[in-house]
Amino acid sequence: MQPDEPNRNHPSQTPAPVHHNWIYRRIALPVLALLRMGASPEKLAWSIAVGLLIGINPILGTTTILCLALAFIFRLNVAASQLGNHIVYPLQLILIIPFIRLASRVFHTAPMPLSANELLHAARQHPLALSRQLWVWEWHAFLLWTAIAVITIPIIALAITPVLRLLLGRVRAHKYPVIPAI
Repeated sequence: MQPDEPNRNHPSQTPAPVHHNWIYRRIALPVLALLRMGASPEKLAWSIAVGLLIGINPILGTTTILCLALAFIFRLNVAASQLGNHIVYPLQLILIIPFIRLASRVFHTAPMPLSANELLHAARQHPLALSRQLWVWEWHAFLLWTAIAVITIPIIALAITPVLRLLLGRVRAHKYPVIPAI
């Protein structure tokens, strides 16, 4: 017997509730709800793509504000862009150092020392110089991220638009529940 099929042996029993996994509840259901409320697949695709790419920007603490600003400037769906932003938050933490390392190669600046001892030594010996160098590393990483985002956002948006169109068709045909059965 499937979890969503009623028990035919005991007609008085109610069907067992359907328990969806975390990804379905936290990602799919919000997107399906946005589609059901009338958001176009194209606008949702662009909103999600912008949120995904802004979410990995190498400057900590700027993603929510950047998402809101770009959503208002380009008239994107704020909820979808924030959803994309928050989905990739762990990637932002993972990608900060690689962005800084790659940017130091691209812009021919001194590489950032990864050793805590080296950073502490530099902070004690030359705190202003280290502060200035940190800003240079962050600025170059941000410029590199911007170039990558400008190229990648349209690719992601174009890639997920057909998926969202398919989901919209299924939502209209009531083949996917927007709210799980209780």
